[in-house]
Amino acid sequence: MTDTFPADAAAPFSRITIRVAALVFCGDDVALIRRDRPTSTHYTPIGGNVETGEDVLAALGRELHEELGLDLGKATTPELLWVVDQMVSRPGPAPSPRKLHLIHRVHLTPQVRAGLATVEYDELPDGTHEVGHIEWRDYRTTRDLPIFPPIGPALACLPAPHAAITDAGLPAVTDDNYTWIV
Repeated sequence: MTDTFPADAAAPFSRITIRVAALVFCGDDVALIRRDRPTSTHYTPIGGNVETGEDVLAALGRELHEELGLDLGKATTPELLWVVDQMVSRPGPAPSPRKLHLIHRVHLTPQVRAGLATVEYDELPDGTHEVGHIEWRDYRTTRDLPIFPPIGPALACLPAPHAAITDAGLPAVTDDNYTWIV
């Protein structure tokens, strides 16, 4: 089957976006953003897209500050934990991007956690905002949570929050193994 696109439109997955994220640990708890929608609830790690010309770690620091109010200097040095390659068709008029998720891990103290945001406002294309609730969950309970990218099973299998990772590559997310949640 061959898809056709207008001459000025990009084909699906022909452009790559990089998304940085952090699993923010405080003891055994990890911070996730819960988004409640009319037909679904899903979770995401704290993070967002790297802007043009922006350094990956600078983008991570910016996202942690924007979404949690966290000064990265008050957490441990970010450690790259996993990379997830995403090629999932999304609804909408624009061709779906290929997205590389660079998922880091940081740890913080209960004192720092106490001063963090409990909600996050994500600006939508129409200028309104979607509210995300910061939810702290025991990382071992994330196996069956609807987390995107789908890292719940890998997260729940960590033997400990500081455990060393020997393989940073998680399975790719494609139309064959994931249906986009609206």
